Amino acid sequence: MVLLAAAVCTKAGKAIVSRQFVEMTRTRIEGLLAAFPKLMNTGKQHTFVETESVRYVYQPLEKLYMVLITTKNSNILEDLETLRLFSRVIPEYCRVLEESEISEHCFDLIFAFDEIVALGYRENVNLAQIRTFTEMDSHEEKVFRAVRETQEREAKAEMRRKAKELQQARRDAERAGKKAPGFGGFGSSGMSSVNSGTIITDTLIEPEKPKVTPAPVRPSGPSKALKLGAKGKEVDNFVDKLKSEGENIIMPSSGKRPSEASKVLQPPVNTESVHMRIEERISLTCGRDGGLQNMEVLGMITLRVSDEKNGRIRLHINNNDKKGVQLQTHPNVDKKLFSAESLIGLKNPEKSFPLNNDVGVLKWRLQSTDESLIPLTINCWPSESGNGCDVNIEYELQEEGLELNDVVIGIPVPSGVGAPVIGDLDGEYRHDSRRNVLEWCLPVIDDKNKTGSLEFSIAGQPNDFFPISVSFVSKRNYCDIQVTKVSHIEGDSPVRYSTETSFVVDKYEIL
Repeated sequence: MVLLAAAVCTKAGKAIVSRQFVEMTRTRIEGLLAAFPKLMNTGKQHTFVETESVRYVYQPLEKLYMVLITTKNSNILEDLETLRLFSRVIPEYCRVLEESEISEHCFDLIFAFDEIVALGYRENVNLAQIRTFTEMDSHEEKVFRAVRETQEREAKAEMRRKAKELQQARRDAERAGKKAPGFGGFGSSGMSSVNSGTIITDTLIEPEKPKVTPAPVRPSGPSKALKLGAKGKEVDNFVDKLKSEGENIIMPSSGKRPSEASKVLQPPVNTESVHMRIEERISLTCGRDGGLQNMEVLGMITLRVSDEKNGRIRLHINNNDKKGVQLQTHPNVDKKLFSAESLIGLKNPEKSFPLNNDVGVLKWRLQSTDESLIPLTINCWPSESGNGCDVNIEYELQEEGLELNDVVIGIPVPSGVGAPVIGDLDGEYRHDSRRNVLEWCLPVIDDKNKTGSLEFSIAGQPNDFFPISVSFVSKRNYCDIQVTKVSHIEGDSPVRYSTETSFVVDKYEIL
Protein backbone atom coordinates (compact mmCIF):
# COMPACT_ATOMS: atom_id res chain seq x y z
CA MET A 1 0.00 0.00 0.00
CA VAL A 2 1.24 3.48 -0.95
CA LEU A 3 -0.77 6.28 0.62
CA LEU A 4 -0.24 9.58 -1.17
CA ALA A 5 -2.19 11.95 1.08
CA ALA A 6 -4.81 12.15 3.83
CA ALA A 7 -7.17 15.11 3.97
CA VAL A 8 -10.29 16.48 5.63
CA CYS A 9 -12.33 18.48 3.14
CA THR A 10 -15.77 19.95 2.71
CA LYS A 11 -18.43 18.50 0.42
CA ALA A 12 -17.40 21.09 -2.16
CA GLY A 13 -13.82 19.78 -2.19
CA LYS A 14 -12.23 22.60 -0.16
CA ALA A 15 -9.24 21.26 1.78
CA ILE A 16 -9.27 22.08 5.51
CA VAL A 17 -6.36 19.85 6.58
CA SER A 18 -4.19 17.86 4.20
CA ARG A 19 -1.08 15.82 4.89
CA GLN A 20 1.01 14.58 1.94
CA PHE A 21 3.24 11.54 2.56
CA VAL A 22 5.11 11.74 -0.77
CA GLU A 23 6.50 14.64 -2.79
CA MET A 24 3.48 16.50 -4.10
CA THR A 25 2.87 20.16 -4.92
CA ARG A 26 0.12 22.19 -3.35
CA THR A 27 -1.48 22.79 -6.73
CA ARG A 28 -1.75 19.04 -7.41
CA ILE A 29 -3.30 18.15 -4.06
CA GLU A 30 -5.79 21.00 -4.32
CA GLY A 31 -6.69 19.85 -7.85
CA LEU A 32 -7.21 16.25 -6.72
CA LEU A 33 -9.44 17.31 -3.81
CA ALA A 34 -11.40 19.76 -6.00
CA ALA A 35 -12.12 16.95 -8.50
CA PHE A 36 -13.15 14.50 -5.76
CA PRO A 37 -16.81 15.64 -5.27
CA LYS A 38 -17.45 15.53 -9.03
CA LEU A 39 -16.32 11.89 -9.22
CA MET A 40 -18.64 10.57 -6.48
CA ASN A 41 -21.71 8.68 -7.63
CA THR A 42 -24.53 8.94 -5.10
CA GLY A 43 -26.35 5.95 -6.54
CA LYS A 44 -23.76 3.42 -5.27
CA GLN A 45 -23.05 2.23 -1.76
CA HIS A 46 -19.26 1.94 -1.93
CA THR A 47 -16.96 4.57 -0.37
CA PHE A 48 -14.18 4.65 -2.95
CA VAL A 49 -13.79 6.02 -6.45
CA GLU A 50 -10.96 5.58 -8.98
CA THR A 51 -9.47 7.66 -11.74
CA GLU A 52 -6.77 6.81 -14.24
CA SER A 53 -3.96 7.58 -11.77
CA VAL A 54 -5.27 7.52 -8.16
CA ARG A 55 -7.93 6.02 -5.93
CA TYR A 56 -10.05 8.01 -3.46
CA VAL A 57 -11.15 6.18 -0.29
CA TYR A 58 -13.48 8.33 1.79
CA GLN A 59 -15.85 8.38 4.77
CA PRO A 60 -18.50 11.05 5.47
CA LEU A 61 -18.07 13.00 8.74
CA GLU A 62 -21.38 14.88 9.05
CA LYS A 63 -20.77 17.92 6.75
CA LEU A 64 -17.18 16.91 5.92
CA TYR A 65 -15.27 14.07 4.29
CA MET A 66 -12.24 12.13 5.48
CA VAL A 67 -10.40 11.28 2.24
CA LEU A 68 -7.38 9.06 1.57
CA ILE A 69 -5.68 9.35 -1.81
CA THR A 70 -3.76 6.17 -2.72
CA THR A 71 -2.22 4.55 -5.79
CA LYS A 72 -4.43 2.21 -7.81
CA ASN A 73 -2.32 -0.87 -6.99
CA SER A 74 -2.83 -0.49 -3.22
CA ASN A 75 -4.79 -3.08 -1.20
CA ILE A 76 -8.36 -1.80 -0.84
CA LEU A 77 -8.88 -3.75 2.43
CA GLU A 78 -5.83 -2.13 4.02
CA ASP A 79 -7.02 1.23 2.70
CA LEU A 80 -10.40 0.82 4.43
CA GLU A 81 -8.78 -0.25 7.71
CA THR A 82 -6.48 2.79 7.60
CA LEU A 83 -9.44 5.03 6.81
CA ARG A 84 -11.32 3.77 9.89
CA LEU A 85 -8.30 4.59 12.08
CA PHE A 86 -8.04 8.11 10.60
CA SER A 87 -11.77 8.64 11.23
CA ARG A 88 -11.41 7.57 14.88
CA VAL A 89 -8.48 9.95 15.43
CA ILE A 90 -10.40 13.11 14.49
CA PRO A 91 -12.97 13.01 17.39
CA GLU A 92 -10.04 12.61 19.82
CA TYR A 93 -8.97 16.19 19.11
CA CYS A 94 -12.17 17.89 17.91
CA ARG A 95 -15.33 18.17 20.00
CA VAL A 96 -17.58 18.80 17.00
CA LEU A 97 -16.95 17.88 13.40
CA GLU A 98 -17.09 21.39 11.95
CA GLU A 99 -14.71 23.37 9.78
CA SER A 100 -13.77 25.87 12.51
CA GLU A 101 -12.97 23.10 15.03
CA ILE A 102 -10.85 21.21 12.47
CA SER A 103 -8.91 24.41 11.66
CA GLU A 104 -8.27 25.12 15.34
CA HIS A 105 -6.75 21.66 15.94
CA CYS A 106 -5.09 21.26 12.54
CA PHE A 107 -1.56 20.77 13.87
CA ASP A 108 -2.73 18.19 16.42
CA LEU A 109 -4.38 16.25 13.57
CA ILE A 110 -1.27 16.47 11.38
CA PHE A 111 0.94 15.13 14.18
CA ALA A 112 -1.51 12.25 14.70
CA PHE A 113 -1.61 11.53 10.93
CA ASP A 114 2.19 11.27 10.93
CA GLU A 115 2.00 8.57 13.61
CA ILE A 116 -0.34 6.49 11.42
CA VAL A 117 1.54 6.72 8.11
CA ALA A 118 5.26 7.14 7.41
CA LEU A 119 6.58 7.64 3.86
CA GLY A 120 3.31 6.37 2.42
CA TYR A 121 3.16 3.12 4.41
CA ARG A 122 0.87 2.29 7.33
CA GLU A 123 2.47 2.01 10.78
CA ASN A 124 1.37 -0.78 13.12
CA VAL A 125 -0.22 1.46 15.79
CA ASN A 126 -3.57 1.72 17.52
CA LEU A 127 -5.50 4.67 18.90
CA ALA A 128 -4.05 4.40 22.42
CA GLN A 129 -0.47 4.36 21.09
CA ILE A 130 -1.14 7.42 18.92
CA ARG A 131 -2.44 9.32 21.96
CA THR A 132 0.67 8.33 23.96
CA PHE A 133 3.09 9.29 21.17
CA THR A 134 1.51 12.72 20.57
CA GLU A 135 1.42 13.61 24.28
CA MET A 136 5.20 12.89 24.45
CA ASP A 137 5.06 11.92 28.13
CA SER A 138 8.65 11.29 29.27
CA HIS A 139 9.47 9.36 32.44
CA GLU A 140 13.10 10.54 32.24
CA GLU A 141 11.95 14.17 32.20
CA LYS A 142 9.83 13.62 35.32
CA VAL A 143 12.77 12.01 37.12
CA PHE A 144 15.06 14.88 36.09
CA ARG A 145 12.57 17.48 37.33
CA ALA A 146 12.11 15.65 40.62
CA VAL A 147 15.89 15.46 41.18
CA ARG A 148 16.30 19.15 40.35
CA GLU A 149 13.49 20.18 42.72
CA THR A 150 15.09 18.09 45.49
CA GLN A 151 18.45 19.77 44.90
CA GLU A 152 16.82 23.21 45.01
CA ARG A 153 15.07 22.41 48.29
CA GLU A 154 18.33 21.14 49.82
CA ALA A 155 20.16 24.27 48.68
CA LYS A 156 17.49 26.51 50.21
CA ALA A 157 17.61 24.58 53.49
CA GLU A 158 21.41 24.88 53.58
CA MET A 159 21.13 28.62 52.86
CA ARG A 160 18.70 29.10 55.75
CA ARG A 161 20.94 27.10 58.09
CA LYS A 162 24.01 29.18 57.17
CA ALA A 163 22.08 32.41 57.58
CA LYS A 164 20.90 31.27 60.99
CA GLU A 165 24.48 30.48 62.08
CA LEU A 166 25.82 33.83 60.86
CA GLN A 167 23.01 35.78 62.49
CA GLN A 168 23.51 33.96 65.79
CA ALA A 169 27.26 34.57 65.68
CA ARG A 170 26.65 38.29 65.12
CA ARG A 171 24.26 38.47 68.09
CA ASP A 172 26.72 36.64 70.35
CA ALA A 173 29.49 39.02 69.34
CA GLU A 174 27.31 42.03 70.10
CA ARG A 175 26.40 40.65 73.54
CA ALA A 176 30.11 40.11 74.35
CA GLY A 177 30.91 43.70 73.43
CA LYS A 178 33.10 42.73 70.53
CA LYS A 179 33.00 44.03 67.02
CA ALA A 180 30.54 42.10 64.91
CA PRO A 181 32.37 39.74 62.55
CA GLY A 182 32.33 40.64 58.88
CA PHE A 183 30.70 38.20 56.50
CA GLY A 184 31.29 39.77 53.10
CA GLY A 185 34.18 39.28 50.71
CA PHE A 186 36.68 36.48 50.31
CA GLY A 187 39.50 35.94 52.80
CA SER A 188 37.56 37.49 55.70
CA SER A 189 38.90 36.31 59.02
CA GLY A 190 35.96 37.54 61.04
CA MET A 191 34.65 34.05 61.73
CA SER A 192 37.86 33.11 63.55
CA SER A 193 36.86 35.24 66.55
CA VAL A 194 33.55 33.38 67.05
CA ASN A 195 33.56 30.96 69.95
CA SER A 196 33.32 27.38 68.72
CA GLY A 197 30.96 26.52 71.57
CA THR A 198 28.15 28.83 70.40
CA ILE A 199 24.71 27.49 71.34
CA ILE A 200 22.04 27.76 68.65
CA THR A 201 18.65 28.48 70.20
CA ASP A 202 15.49 26.59 69.26
CA THR A 203 13.92 29.66 67.68
CA LEU A 204 14.47 30.26 64.00
CA ILE A 205 16.03 33.70 63.38
CA GLU A 206 15.15 35.28 60.07
CA PRO A 207 18.20 36.39 58.08
CA GLU A 208 18.46 40.05 57.25
CA LYS A 209 17.28 41.05 53.83
CA PRO A 210 20.19 41.81 51.51
CA LYS A 211 20.50 45.34 50.21
CA VAL A 212 19.49 45.88 46.63
CA THR A 213 22.45 46.96 44.54
CA PRO A 214 21.97 48.58 41.13
CA ALA A 215 22.66 46.29 38.20
CA PRO A 216 25.84 47.14 36.25
CA VAL A 217 25.40 48.61 32.79
CA ARG A 218 26.29 46.02 30.15
CA PRO A 219 27.86 46.95 26.82
CA SER A 220 25.40 47.41 24.01
CA GLY A 221 27.32 45.22 21.55
CA PRO A 222 26.05 41.80 20.35
CA SER A 223 26.31 38.93 22.82
CA LYS A 224 26.71 35.23 22.05
CA ALA A 225 25.53 34.08 25.48
CA LEU A 226 22.50 31.84 25.86
CA LYS A 227 19.32 33.90 26.15
CA LEU A 228 16.49 32.47 28.21
CA GLY A 229 13.13 32.82 26.52
CA ALA A 230 14.65 33.52 23.12
CA LYS A 231 12.70 30.64 21.61
CA GLY A 232 9.39 32.10 22.79
CA LYS A 233 10.28 35.47 21.25
CA GLU A 234 11.08 33.78 17.93
CA VAL A 235 7.70 32.04 17.96
CA ASP A 236 5.91 35.34 18.72
CA ASN A 237 7.79 37.05 15.86
CA PHE A 238 6.86 34.21 13.52
CA VAL A 239 3.17 34.48 14.47
CA ASP A 240 3.23 38.27 14.00
CA LYS A 241 4.77 37.78 10.57
CA LEU A 242 2.03 35.34 9.56
CA LYS A 243 -0.63 37.80 10.76
CA SER A 244 0.94 40.59 8.70
CA GLU A 245 0.72 38.35 5.61
CA GLY A 246 -3.01 37.93 6.09
CA GLU A 247 -3.04 34.48 7.70
CA ASN A 248 -5.77 33.78 10.27
CA ILE A 249 -3.98 32.62 13.42
CA ILE A 250 -6.14 30.86 16.04
CA MET A 251 -4.55 30.98 19.47
CA PRO A 252 -5.48 28.13 21.85
CA SER A 253 -7.15 28.98 25.10
CA SER A 254 -5.16 28.49 28.29
CA GLY A 255 -7.58 27.98 31.13
CA LYS A 256 -7.30 25.65 34.12
CA ARG A 257 -9.57 22.67 34.37
CA PRO A 258 -12.17 22.80 37.12
CA SER A 259 -10.64 19.63 38.62
CA GLU A 260 -7.26 21.34 38.82
CA ALA A 261 -8.58 24.61 40.17
CA SER A 262 -10.60 22.77 42.81
CA LYS A 263 -7.48 21.36 44.41
CA VAL A 264 -6.20 24.80 45.47
CA LEU A 265 -7.58 26.56 48.54
CA GLN A 266 -6.81 30.26 48.80
CA PRO A 267 -5.11 31.11 52.12
CA PRO A 268 -6.69 33.77 54.31
CA VAL A 269 -5.49 37.29 53.66
CA ASN A 270 -5.10 38.41 57.29
CA THR A 271 -3.15 36.19 59.68
CA GLU A 272 -2.28 36.86 63.30
CA SER A 273 1.10 36.29 64.95
CA VAL A 274 -0.28 32.91 66.10
CA HIS A 275 -1.68 31.11 63.07
CA MET A 276 -2.97 27.54 62.81
CA ARG A 277 -3.81 25.36 59.83
CA ILE A 278 -6.32 22.56 60.38
CA GLU A 279 -5.89 20.25 57.38
CA GLU A 280 -7.66 17.00 56.51
CA ARG A 281 -7.23 14.70 53.52
CA ILE A 282 -9.52 11.83 52.56
CA SER A 283 -8.86 8.65 50.57
CA LEU A 284 -11.97 6.65 49.77
CA THR A 285 -12.81 3.66 47.56
CA CYS A 286 -16.39 2.41 47.04
CA GLY A 287 -17.91 -0.36 44.96
CA ARG A 288 -20.32 0.50 42.14
CA ASP A 289 -22.98 -1.77 43.67
CA GLY A 290 -22.57 -0.31 47.15
CA GLY A 291 -20.23 -1.13 49.98
CA LEU A 292 -17.35 0.92 51.33
CA GLN A 293 -14.07 -0.85 50.58
CA ASN A 294 -11.82 1.58 52.45
CA MET A 295 -11.97 5.10 53.84
CA GLU A 296 -9.09 6.90 55.54
CA VAL A 297 -9.08 10.48 56.82
CA LEU A 298 -5.77 12.03 57.93
CA GLY A 299 -5.77 15.33 59.81
CA MET A 300 -3.22 17.65 61.36
CA ILE A 301 -3.06 20.94 63.25
CA THR A 302 -0.01 22.99 62.23
CA LEU A 303 1.08 25.94 64.39
CA ARG A 304 3.10 28.94 63.24
CA VAL A 305 4.28 31.64 65.67
CA SER A 306 5.71 34.84 64.16
CA ASP A 307 6.15 36.89 67.37
CA GLU A 308 8.51 35.69 70.09
CA LYS A 309 6.29 37.35 72.74
CA ASN A 310 3.70 34.66 71.98
CA GLY A 311 6.13 31.73 71.96
CA ARG A 312 5.10 30.28 75.34
CA ILE A 313 1.44 29.48 74.74
CA ARG A 314 -1.08 26.67 75.06
CA LEU A 315 -3.82 25.64 72.63
CA HIS A 316 -7.29 24.70 73.91
CA ILE A 317 -8.66 21.85 71.79
CA ASN A 318 -12.37 21.04 71.53
CA ASN A 319 -12.84 17.44 70.30
CA ASN A 320 -16.50 16.78 69.42
CA ASP A 321 -15.76 13.87 67.11
CA LYS A 322 -17.95 10.78 67.53
CA LYS A 323 -16.58 8.74 64.64
CA GLY A 324 -13.73 7.14 66.56
CA VAL A 325 -10.59 9.00 65.43
CA GLN A 326 -7.15 8.14 66.79
CA LEU A 327 -5.27 11.19 68.14
CA GLN A 328 -1.50 11.57 68.38
CA THR A 329 0.48 14.55 69.69
CA HIS A 330 3.98 15.73 68.78
CA PRO A 331 6.79 14.11 70.87
CA ASN A 332 7.62 17.51 72.45
CA VAL A 333 4.01 18.09 73.51
CA ASP A 334 2.93 17.22 77.06
CA LYS A 335 0.71 14.15 76.53
CA LYS A 336 -0.57 14.04 80.13
CA LEU A 337 -1.73 17.66 79.89
CA PHE A 338 -3.51 16.93 76.62
CA SER A 339 -5.19 13.77 77.95
CA ALA A 340 -6.37 15.46 81.15
CA GLU A 341 -7.36 18.96 80.00
CA SER A 342 -7.26 18.87 76.15
CA LEU A 343 -4.45 21.45 76.19
CA ILE A 344 -1.49 21.42 73.83
CA GLY A 345 1.69 22.77 75.37
CA LEU A 346 5.38 21.89 75.40
CA LYS A 347 6.74 19.40 77.95
CA ASN A 348 9.17 22.08 79.15
CA PRO A 349 7.00 25.15 79.85
CA GLU A 350 10.10 27.36 79.91
CA LYS A 351 10.69 26.76 76.21
CA SER A 352 8.96 28.54 73.36
CA PHE A 353 7.51 27.20 70.16
CA PRO A 354 9.87 27.65 67.17
CA LEU A 355 9.60 31.10 65.62
CA ASN A 356 8.51 31.49 61.97
CA ASN A 357 8.36 27.76 61.50
CA ASP A 358 5.42 25.42 60.78
CA VAL A 359 5.14 22.83 63.55
CA GLY A 360 2.65 19.95 63.52
CA VAL A 361 1.37 19.70 67.11
CA LEU A 362 -1.55 17.27 66.74
CA LYS A 363 -2.57 14.75 64.12
CA TRP A 364 -5.39 12.24 63.85
CA ARG A 365 -6.43 9.29 61.72
CA LEU A 366 -9.80 7.72 60.95
CA GLN A 367 -10.09 4.43 59.06
CA SER A 368 -13.40 2.69 58.57
CA THR A 369 -15.59 0.55 56.28
CA ASP A 370 -18.84 1.88 57.74
CA GLU A 371 -21.02 3.13 54.86
CA SER A 372 -22.78 5.65 57.10
CA LEU A 373 -19.52 7.62 57.38
CA ILE A 374 -19.24 8.31 53.62
CA PRO A 375 -19.44 12.13 53.28
CA LEU A 376 -20.74 12.14 49.68
CA THR A 377 -22.35 9.06 48.09
CA ILE A 378 -22.36 8.58 44.31
CA ASN A 379 -24.79 6.20 42.57
CA CYS A 380 -24.35 5.44 38.85
CA TRP A 381 -27.00 3.48 36.92
CA PRO A 382 -26.00 2.72 33.31
CA SER A 383 -28.64 0.80 31.34
CA GLU A 384 -28.24 -0.50 27.80
CA SER A 385 -30.61 0.78 25.13
CA GLY A 386 -30.95 0.39 21.40
CA ASN A 387 -28.52 3.22 20.64
CA GLY A 388 -25.97 2.56 23.39
CA CYS A 389 -26.34 3.36 27.09
CA ASP A 390 -28.58 5.63 29.14
CA VAL A 391 -26.66 6.70 32.25
CA ASN A 392 -28.26 8.16 35.38
CA ILE A 393 -25.89 9.35 38.09
CA GLU A 394 -26.84 11.01 41.37
CA TYR A 395 -25.12 12.29 44.50
CA GLU A 396 -26.25 12.66 48.11
CA LEU A 397 -24.51 14.54 50.95
CA GLN A 398 -24.62 12.34 54.04
CA GLU A 399 -22.49 14.56 56.31
CA GLU A 400 -24.88 17.50 56.67
CA GLY A 401 -22.41 19.65 58.57
CA LEU A 402 -20.09 19.85 55.55
CA GLU A 403 -20.10 22.40 52.76
CA LEU A 404 -18.26 21.09 49.69
CA ASN A 405 -17.01 23.61 47.14
CA ASP A 406 -15.80 23.20 43.54
CA VAL A 407 -17.09 19.61 43.31
CA VAL A 408 -16.07 17.79 40.12
CA ILE A 409 -17.40 14.28 39.40
CA GLY A 410 -15.45 12.67 36.54
CA ILE A 411 -17.24 9.93 34.57
CA PRO A 412 -15.21 8.02 31.91
CA VAL A 413 -16.89 7.80 28.49
CA PRO A 414 -15.98 5.68 25.44
CA SER A 415 -13.65 7.20 22.87
CA GLY A 416 -14.43 7.78 19.21
CA VAL A 417 -18.23 7.89 19.63
CA GLY A 418 -18.71 11.63 19.89
CA ALA A 419 -20.02 13.78 22.72
CA PRO A 420 -22.72 12.49 25.11
CA VAL A 421 -26.30 13.74 24.80
CA ILE A 422 -27.17 15.45 28.10
CA GLY A 423 -30.68 15.14 29.56
CA ASP A 424 -31.60 16.36 33.04
CA LEU A 425 -28.73 18.18 34.75
CA ASP A 426 -28.08 19.87 38.08
CA GLY A 427 -25.06 22.18 37.79
CA GLU A 428 -22.79 22.27 34.74
CA TYR A 429 -20.87 19.75 32.63
CA ARG A 430 -17.79 19.61 30.45
CA HIS A 431 -16.81 16.91 27.96
CA ASP A 432 -13.06 16.41 27.63
CA SER A 433 -12.59 14.47 24.39
CA ARG A 434 -8.82 14.21 24.87
CA ARG A 435 -9.09 12.39 28.20
CA ASN A 436 -12.47 10.78 27.38
CA VAL A 437 -14.05 12.14 30.57
CA LEU A 438 -17.39 13.82 31.24
CA GLU A 439 -16.88 16.26 34.13
CA TRP A 440 -19.96 17.11 36.18
CA CYS A 441 -19.20 20.42 37.95
CA LEU A 442 -21.09 21.67 41.02
CA PRO A 443 -19.96 24.91 42.70
CA VAL A 444 -21.47 24.10 46.14
CA ILE A 445 -23.00 21.06 47.83
CA ASP A 446 -24.45 21.67 51.32
CA ASP A 447 -27.56 20.88 53.37
CA LYS A 448 -29.63 23.12 51.05
CA ASN A 449 -28.86 21.03 47.94
CA LYS A 450 -27.98 17.65 49.40
CA THR A 451 -28.97 15.71 46.26
CA GLY A 452 -28.63 16.13 42.52
CA SER A 453 -28.68 14.07 39.34
CA LEU A 454 -27.30 13.93 35.81
CA GLU A 455 -28.69 11.96 32.86
CA PHE A 456 -26.95 11.42 29.55
CA SER A 457 -26.88 8.98 26.63
CA ILE A 458 -23.89 7.72 24.66
CA ALA A 459 -22.78 4.63 22.79
CA GLY A 460 -20.98 2.11 24.99
CA GLN A 461 -21.24 -0.66 27.58
CA PRO A 462 -22.08 -0.29 31.31
CA ASN A 463 -18.49 -1.05 32.32
CA ASP A 464 -17.22 1.89 30.24
CA PHE A 465 -18.41 4.43 32.82
CA PHE A 466 -16.22 3.29 35.73
CA PRO A 467 -14.19 4.13 37.76
CA ILE A 468 -15.82 7.43 38.72
CA SER A 469 -13.57 9.98 40.44
CA VAL A 470 -14.63 12.83 42.74
CA SER A 471 -12.72 15.94 43.83
CA PHE A 472 -13.76 18.79 46.10
CA VAL A 473 -12.52 21.25 48.73
CA SER A 474 -14.13 22.40 51.96
CA LYS A 475 -13.43 25.04 54.59
CA ARG A 476 -14.97 22.82 57.26
CA ASN A 477 -13.20 19.74 58.54
CA TYR A 478 -14.75 16.28 58.54
CA CYS A 479 -13.71 15.28 62.08
CA ASP A 480 -15.08 17.91 64.45
CA ILE A 481 -11.76 18.95 66.07
CA GLN A 482 -11.32 22.68 66.63
CA VAL A 483 -9.03 25.14 68.42
CA THR A 484 -11.26 27.23 70.69
CA LYS A 485 -8.71 29.35 72.57
CA VAL A 486 -4.99 30.24 72.75
CA SER A 487 -3.56 31.53 76.03
CA HIS A 488 -0.22 32.45 77.58
CA ILE A 489 1.30 29.96 80.02
CA GLU A 490 1.90 32.73 82.56
CA GLY A 491 -1.32 34.38 83.63
CA ASP A 492 -3.55 32.42 81.24
CA SER A 493 -4.26 35.64 79.32
CA PRO A 494 -5.84 35.12 75.88
CA VAL A 495 -3.79 35.51 72.69
CA ARG A 496 -5.16 36.70 69.34
CA TYR A 497 -4.93 33.94 66.77
CA SER A 498 -6.15 33.01 63.30
CA THR A 499 -7.11 29.64 61.85
CA GLU A 500 -7.28 28.18 58.35
CA THR A 501 -9.33 25.01 57.81
CA SER A 502 -9.24 22.80 54.72
CA PHE A 503 -10.67 19.38 53.82
CA VAL A 504 -9.44 18.08 50.43
CA VAL A 505 -9.40 14.84 48.44
CA ASP A 506 -6.40 12.61 47.89
CA LYS A 507 -8.42 9.85 46.18
CA TYR A 508 -12.17 9.39 45.91
CA GLU A 509 -13.20 6.62 43.51
CA ILE A 510 -16.22 4.46 42.77
CA LEU A 511 -14.87 1.30 41.11
